Amino acid sequence: MSAAIVVYEVSKRFRMYHANRPNTLQAAFLGNWRLLRPRAEFLALERINFQTLRGKMVGVIGENGAGKSTLLRLIGGVIQPDSGRITTHGRLSALLELGVGFHNELTGRENVYLNGVISGLTRREIERRFDEVVHFAELEDFIDSPLRTYSSGMKMRLAFSVAIHIEPEILLIDEVLAVGDIRFQAKCLQRIKSLKSAGCTILFVSHNHTQVEELCDEALWLRAGKLAAQGPAPVVVERYLSELRGETAGQVLPDKDRSPRDLRMNVNRFGSLEMEITGVQLLSPDGAQVSELTSGEPLWIEIQYSAREAIQTPIFGVSITTPDGQIYFESNIQSALDIPIGLDRPGRALLKIDRLDLGSGNYYVVPGIYQAEWKRTYDYHWQVYALTINSTQESKGVLHPPHHWVFHS
Repeated sequence: MSAAIVVYEVSKRFRMYHANRPNTLQAAFLGNWRLLRPRAEFLALERINFQTLRGKMVGVIGENGAGKSTLLRLIGGVIQPDSGRITTHGRLSALLELGVGFHNELTGRENVYLNGVISGLTRREIERRFDEVVHFAELEDFIDSPLRTYSSGMKMRLAFSVAIHIEPEILLIDEVLAVGDIRFQAKCLQRIKSLKSAGCTILFVSHNHTQVEELCDEALWLRAGKLAAQGPAPVVVERYLSELRGETAGQVLPDKDRSPRDLRMNVNRFGSLEMEITGVQLLSPDGAQVSELTSGEPLWIEIQYSAREAIQTPIFGVSITTPDGQIYFESNIQSALDIPIGLDRPGRALLKIDRLDLGSGNYYVVPGIYQAEWKRTYDYHWQVYALTINSTQESKGVLHPPHHWVFHS
């Protein structure tokens, strides 16, 4: 599956000016010229890296000022990064701020046509979809009134309806659904689910953590402009909430537990523990335990597990991340079997990676077990199992797949 959004080493700074900065040329002549200069710079985002696969819904969470809206504005092309690169593949629609792209003096009808053209539709395409847009927004009686007469909820309904009816392949949503009434919010969320089912890639900024867990496949956690974590939505949300609750120490698991003794709940271990990861081994094909590999060598990852009760078709997943949380390998599989009842009936799952073509560096193998359809995390171990990769190639790249140069004269 190819990536719909690729964000590579993206940083963004904003200039901060004096509160009494002159706002006219005359005021600047009569006042202090130095007040025109920025007094400081604010680093809103710093070296952000991630990619979103087609058809995935990704929640973006973090405290106010963490850089969430800035990230979506950069991906939407509203502003440009100071460094790094952003690539999108597909028709993009964005709900970044209430009323952005709308003109208050134009009617609702005129704004629908204006935004449709801006989004790349022809007039004939807009005409064909116009009635559906108005009907979904429930604005039949107001569509020919100036937008300045609309309430904030009416503007949101129209903006959302236009955004989804241009048939986007990528949809960016930044908290605007909080404006509408509960009934219309439910209607919007149902349409978002339909778009996702149809293969639309969605980035969803929200402070509603329950929505992120229920709707999103993955989540990005931004902390002070940096990517603090990326992974399955329930796991990342729980890590974020644990930090907000001040749970930085956690409790060491008792010695009788068969998991590594450095696991701490809500610090590097998350989940309901109805099904547990009781051990993880990194192996070479001959069965020897390894913690260091040469790039291109095979790696076998064995997950030992047990269950307290019968578990229907759990999902096993493994990712390989850098220490800052960037995911460079990910694989998952849904078991076709029910897990035996009782902790005295353990099992093992083995992932065989034929060759691991990563660049030199330190990585972590991150295992997890989830409820069917990703509804819940049973057990997830965050950055516990370290792996070092050595490469003979001098390169700054992360991936080192087999390759060679050919010259023709």
